Amino acid sequence: MQQTVTVVGGGLAGSECALALAKRGVPVRLCEMRPDVCSPAHHTGRLAELVCSNSLKSTREDSAAGLLKRELRMLGSDLLACAERAAVPAGGALAVDRDRFSAYVEELVGAAENIEVVRGEVADIPEGPAVIAAGPLCSPALAEKIHALVGGEALSFYDAAAPIVDAATIDRSVLFTQSRYGEAGEGDYLNAPFTREEYDAFIDALVGAERVVLKDFERRELFQACQPAEEVARTGHDALRFGAMKPVGLTDPRSGRRPWAALQLRAENADRTAYNLVGFQTNLTFGEQKRVFRMVPGLEGAEFFRYGVMHRNTFVDAPHVLDRTFRVPGTQVRLAGQITGTEGYVEAMASGLLAALNTYADLVGAPAVELPRTTAFGALAAYATDPATEGYQPMHVNFGLVPPLEDGRRRKKRERYAAYAARAQEDMAEYLASRADLGLA
Repeated sequence: MQQTVTVVGGGLAGSECALALAKRGVPVRLCEMRPDVCSPAHHTGRLAELVCSNSLKSTREDSAAGLLKRELRMLGSDLLACAERAAVPAGGALAVDRDRFSAYVEELVGAAENIEVVRGEVADIPEGPAVIAAGPLCSPALAEKIHALVGGEALSFYDAAAPIVDAATIDRSVLFTQSRYGEAGEGDYLNAPFTREEYDAFIDALVGAERVVLKDFERRELFQACQPAEEVARTGHDALRFGAMKPVGLTDPRSGRRPWAALQLRAENADRTAYNLVGFQTNLTFGEQKRVFRMVPGLEGAEFFRYGVMHRNTFVDAPHVLDRTFRVPGTQVRLAGQITGTEGYVEAMASGLLAALNTYADLVGAPAVELPRTTAFGALAAYATDPATEGYQPMHVNFGLVPPLEDGRRRKKRERYAAYAARAQEDMAEYLASRADLGLA
């Protein structure tokens, strides 16, 4: 009988890790503190709850996010399969019905004979082999023990989530369905069109609205990819019009013209009974969110299923306190997920899977799993564990992390990205074929 591995945290990384170990015959104790103890960002006690957006980003295989998904399919990711089962229309992105996604993950975990789910807070480092995937919002007691274990400096940043509105309270005579550059009436997004005057009034209200004041808040700690909309607006009156509210590729059917700006809404579930405000993470008070977001054309009578929230996330200085397999040197403990600074839903799945494979390698005496740096997955892992990395910050997968192409040819961006993807697929396939010892071939 294999030694039991304790996995702390039933989020994306922890659930992926537990399932990957269990399918290889390893007994797993999966510990999740919810619903006994809840974090500031969670709303349920379900496994793999998505706490921010319901988008898992692009599916294009010539994008870094799409390439990472392909690599996870090659590695047999269970959570990516669940996400694809729970998909809702989102143009070229993979977005999910978050309730169905969690239900599919819980179904898989519940059916796994080797997984015991234990509910309740873990306040100390487990004995024996363990993977701590407690997320960036793990309990203060456990966070303190993690920081004592890894040493070094504990880092932190602020993260934010967007509001979700009731679809039945949206004015469909104003909002129109269209994906960028598609035909009006077709597509996966609802668009709220702004005139110049409406945009000006909205931005003024957004910038002047009352925010939730956090005692230890510092603007420099904001994670760039999750900047609250009001913070983006403060950088310039037209910043949102060239960002989340860009009208490019859209035509308002009422006028036959491109609007001055447009706020897009994406379906939260397969039934399209709820929509989130794309790119509108916020730190406004709930009352101000209701007032300001009802200034959006077509949302004047909107009811909110969930207001936007902002919370402090914690991550470790992974390049300087973890080895290349995400293990704390000298211990049987690995970290996985966002607490390592691998930022993003699919990145969390990848981190959990890699922790599982390397923990399994330890148990069976196999070589460590170090994926080719030419792959999206391998490049992300290498960045997060490279001691030469200075000023470490949370990182989404991106092509800036992969080595340059060897032939030195100058290529346009799309052609270069396609070449990265082709090289990655070839190198990953070759690596997996060499690792039958881990059930990867």
